[in-house]
Amino acid sequence: MANLFSVKDKVVVMTGAAGILGRTISSYLAGEGAKMVILDRNEEAGNELVNNIKAAGNEAIFLYTDVLNKEVLLQNKKDIIAKYGHIDVLLNAAGGNMAGATIPPEKTIFDLDVEAFRKVVDLNLFGTVLPTMVFAEEMAKQKEGAIVNFSSESALRPLTRVVGYGAAKAAISNFTKYMAGELALKFGPGLRVNAIAPGWIDTPMFHKATDNDPPRLAKIMGRIPAKSVGDPMDVGMCAAFLCSDAARYISGTCIPVDGGALIGF
Repeated sequence: MANLFSVKDKVVVMTGAAGILGRTISSYLAGEGAKMVILDRNEEAGNELVNNIKAAGNEAIFLYTDVLNKEVLLQNKKDIIAKYGHIDVLLNAAGGNMAGATIPPEKTIFDLDVEAFRKVVDLNLFGTVLPTMVFAEEMAKQKEGAIVNFSSESALRPLTRVVGYGAAKAAISNFTKYMAGELALKFGPGLRVNAIAPGWIDTPMFHKATDNDPPRLAKIMGRIPAKSVGDPMDVGMCAAFLCSDAARYISGTCIPVDGGALIGF
């Protein structure tokens, strides 16, 4: 029997691939034999990532993108099809947060910067919706494909401070469920849509939030039964599973990668 967990030779398109988590995930998938299409706004970081992947003997290409510009995404799709002929997987990893869309302890909801909130929602939500519209159309034609969106633990249980980010990620979780039904019912059961909800992962973002705030760090660690934050590779391995044929009967779900933090102990 073929290795159902394999991603070898799958054409994997990843937005935000040159970001903090994206670099680890895309490098891991390429190491497992996937043909990685690195989509990002940061051309320098994207090309550096591709060079590193190729130096390890694996395959990748970089294309500049703007996940909020459908015309740019359509050109990306045209270039990918010209190169590989099809698309097997879409990872919607583009996203982020900004200070104005957060509420630090010394402020309240009435201090919220609504424009910053809007920008965070646009980047995270529409930055998932538009690539899905563009690349899933190719999957619909071939009646097969897997989409993995990136939600957040803050979408499943509201976290203090990140009001804009949490709201946007909650919308992505709902959109994931909707698209799982939309694509399978109208274009065939070979199309699957799932999401990953990372908890606290060992990244610069985590350290920025906790290194100078021991009480917050203690509160976070006290809620994680695993007694440690996650490694970016933990998210990468979950993504690899959802990309693979081993997950062929899994769709419309959001998998927390959080060391059990949502248990609530």
